[in-house]
This record gives sequence, C-alpha cells and structure tokens, in this order.
Amino acid sequence: MTCSLSQAWLCRWLLLVFLLVSRSLAEEMSEHCSHMIGDGHLQVLQHLIDSQMETSCHIAFEFADEEQLKDPVCYLKKAFLLVKNIMEDTMRFRDETPNAKAISQLQRLSVRLKSCFTKDYEKQDKACVRTFYETPLQLMEKIKNVFNETKNLLEEDWKIFTKNCSDSFAKCSSPGHERQPEKTFNPQLPGFVFHVLVPSIILVLLAVGGLLFYRRRCRSHQESQTADSLVRHPEGSSLTQDADRQVELPV
Repeated sequence: MTCSLSQAWLCRWLLLVFLLVSRSLAEEMSEHCSHMIGDGHLQVLQHLIDSQMETSCHIAFEFADEEQLKDPVCYLKKAFLLVKNIMEDTMRFRDETPNAKAISQLQRLSVRLKSCFTKDYEKQDKACVRTFYETPLQLMEKIKNVFNETKNLLEEDWKIFTKNCSDSFAKCSSPGHERQPEKTFNPQLPGFVFHVLVPSIILVLLAVGGLLFYRRRCRSHQESQTADSLVRHPEGSSLTQDADRQVELPV
C-alpha cells in the first residue's frame, strides 16, 4: 500500500514538472518570436536602401507572387524562404564593408526566425513563385516590406506562421511564368543602338527622299510651264515683232 502511494505521488510530481516546463517553453517561444525582429533590423534595411545607387538596370530574382497569394500569412511564409535565398545568392557586397556586415546580420536573423515558421510540403516549394526583373532598389524595398509585415504579425500572434498554407499554394498557377519590366531605353544596353538609331536614320532618309522628290516635281512643273509659254509665243512671231515695233516708234 505504501509503495502504490509513493508511485502515485511520483507521477503527480512528474506531471507537475512537465506542465511547468511546457509552460516555460511556450512562454519563451512566444517571447522569442514576438520580439525577434526589432526596429534596429528595419533601420539596417533602410540604410541598405538608402545606400543603393540609382540605376535603370534590372536584375532577375525569384519572389513570391502577391497577386496569386491573397492570404498575407501564406504570402509571407513563401516570401520569407525566398528572401533568405536572395540574401545568400543575389545581394552580395565586398567583404568587411558596412553593407556586407548588414547582410550578415540579416542572414543570422533569418536563421533564428526559421523556428517561427512551419514548413509546408516540399513539392510546393516552387508554387506561387514568379521571376521578377526589377532594380536593386525595388528588390530591397520588397525585402524590407517582408520583414516589416512579419514583425507586425508576430507581435499580434506569435503562432500565426504555424498555419498550413498547402491549399493556398496548390491554387497557384504553374511556376515558370515571368513578370517583365516596363520597357525603357537604356543607353548602356547593346540593343539601344538598334532600337533608337536605326529608326532615326530611316526617318531621316525618308525625309531627304521626300524633299528631293518634291524639288524634282517643282522643277518639272517649271520646265513644263516654260515649254508651254514658248509654244504659245514663239520668237519671231508677228505679235512679238509688232510689239517690238511699237516699242521702237518715236513719241
């Protein structure tokens, strides 16, 4: 009887310890995800944006397609993994520079944030992804928006990114389609000469040809009028001679 009472007491004690540990871990996890992204991280991203050189050159990168992913949680889950890849492969700066250190800091943050996201099915990793052609400045703006929106949602509910987005991903169209940039003329591109100078030369040649044709028509018209005049009033005619006599008569 004493043995069974001691076993029951031990089970109750172990259950209490388990509940306390679980509650402690849940509170730690909540604090961990809710406040992982700070204002300092957003300031680092803004500094990266401000330090970008303004250019009309576009770069290609894969990013979540917000037009297909209407659910903001699922959009951010998809975008988060792509941002991590972009920082590793696309956003490269010279070692030991302020921008390179800023990217390293954001990469470490992404690794820590990974524990706040549940991973959906592997076969849908490329679903709802589109290839964009945008400037580095536009790319950085996208990344900052992802971190900012993720920060806001985590502060409201630290478990929000445990949502299963498989159904939302399955509704997206097949991957591989691309969003082309707006057509702009860039003097640095090789096609600039063909697209701008060749049509200009053709227009000039057409204008010169039209002018020459107009002058030739005018000259032909003048020659035709002169010929008609000579036919109507030939030299040595009686009318001409009478007019000459009248001029030569004395007053």
